[in-house]
Parts: sequence; C-alpha cells; structure tokens
Amino acid sequence: MCASEPAIEQTAARGVIRLRGAVQQSVVRPLENALFSYWQRGWPGGDLVVRRGLPRRVVDARLGAALVVEIDPRQLIRDRNAAGVGGRKNPSSAFIWEGDWDRSRGDLRFGSRYRFISDLDENRDDLTRTERFRQYRSRLAAGNPWRSRSQGLVLDSEEKILAYLRTYLGYLDHMATYGFDASLGKDALGVAVTRDGTLLKINRGLHRLAMAQRLGLPSIPVVVRAVHRHWWERVVQGARGEQALARVAAALPGCLPEREPGDLDPVRREEPFSWPAPRRQHPTACPSPMRAASWALCGEERARASGEGHQEQRDRTAC
Repeated sequence: MCASEPAIEQTAARGVIRLRGAVQQSVVRPLENALFSYWQRGWPGGDLVVRRGLPRRVVDARLGAALVVEIDPRQLIRDRNAAGVGGRKNPSSAFIWEGDWDRSRGDLRFGSRYRFISDLDENRDDLTRTERFRQYRSRLAAGNPWRSRSQGLVLDSEEKILAYLRTYLGYLDHMATYGFDASLGKDALGVAVTRDGTLLKINRGLHRLAMAQRLGLPSIPVVVRAVHRHWWERVVQGARGEQALARVAAALPGCLPEREPGDLDPVRREEPFSWPAPRRQHPTACPSPMRAASWALCGEERARASGEGHQEQRDRTAC
C-alpha cells in the first residue's frame, strides 16, 4: 500500500460528508422546517407530520439546551438494541419513535467499549497484553491491517497499533484530570426516552461514556435525541407547537437512566459486576487539548499512526 492511500481515502470520506451536509442544508432542512410549521400551526396535513415522528433536527434547534440532561454515568448501563426489534429500525431523522425498540436492551457494563477501556487502563504499562492489541496484530499478520477510511488510519505495524491505543489512554487521562469535556467529541452522547420515561443510550459517544464510567465521574451531560410515542403523548396531552415542546422540556429533567433489562433483550446477563473505585479528580482549569501536554502527545502518536499529516482532523476525532 502506498503511503498516500490513507490520506486519499480520508479526503474522499470528507468529500462525501461535505456533500451530505450541503444537501441537508439546502434541501432537507428547509423541507423539515416547513413540515414542522404545518404541524405547529394546525394546517392541513400537520397531524401526518407528528404521526411520522416530527423532524428531529427542528426539535433540536427549538429546544436546544433543554434536551441536555445531567446523569451519573454509572447509572446509564442500558442501551437500545441497535439491530432493532423484528428487523425494524427507527429513523434517526425522527424525534418520536414508534414500536418496541425500548424493550430490547443491552448491558453496557459487559459491552465491548467498557471492556476495551478497562483493558487499556489495567495494562497501560504494557499495551501488548491487551485484547485489542492481539486482535490488531492478528489482522496485521494475516495481511489485513485494521484501517479507518474516515480518519485516514492504517495500523500496518505494531508501533502504529501501540500509538493508536495510546491515543485512547490520552483521552482517558485527560478526562481523569480535567473531567468530562463535551466539546472534545464530534457528537454529543445521545440517549432516547422510553415509554416509561427512562433513558437508554443510543449510538455515538460510547467510548467516552465508558471512560466516564471507568473513572467514576459524578456527572456527565447527555442529549435526548428521541422519545417514545407513548411518553410523548402522555406528556404533551394533545398540545402542539411551542406548547408541546415546552411540556417536553419540563418533563425531561425527571427522566433517569434505565437500569433494568428489557423483556425482549437478545442476551440476558446474570454474572456479578462491580465498578472500580472512583478516581479522584484534581480540579483545575482545563487547557485546550491542542496545548495540554498529554493531549499533544496523543496528537503526535496519532500522527505517527497514520503516517500522514492532517493533525487538525485527528485532534477532532471523536471517541
């Protein structure tokens, strides 16, 4: 593989992202705003808009910070089954979700992200002992090194594998020192409200959540991306427009993380589990990640892992 291939793939991925963003900005969002107005004003067809779930991006823009809920990360242990129930998945563009998606859950304490972060932390003095290093080295030996086209990374040597793993330790140690910084990831930690008014983790930010859980941080912000229709109807009580959104905003602070398994869970886990002792933080002003010593090292390691430049993009890479 020539050295420029990761950079070419990363450039292509960026182009696709820019094109998708341009289409959303010029076509999709104006249409979503128009549909929301139909519902808000009670115009003909407005009821169909809410039956289809309301455009999530418009709700995000209207409610803003009201969608943010502070939670104890060690309480957020259940996530939605991303495979869906019966092969049915809810559209990410809708704010109101139908169906039994909230009855099929996973247990994040036994998930791959928490296991990965814990393994790195426990073997930080010799990362070659980690499960992930063995996996990447096995792929390397088979002639199929792990790669990320969006990040422009190809782990085609053991040194690059170790550098990549140290990047995650850089995130973990930065969080241990300065606390949770929501600005460091590309996406907020998303959750969805179940029919019972509890919170399930959905995609994005699972590594950062695992780090906060590993460290025992007292609180982190999560953002509500969707709600179950049953909860919506119970809270809104037939209101529309700004009145409906105001009722949703007033109810969200009372939503707590779901801790119980669902009756449609694909896997039931009964084994015991215990968290490590919370790591004591040292309150201090958080420097820019670009200037923090550990973060600078993290960036240098990431640069070596890719074999290319693009430092700015790597500093923005989300966990």
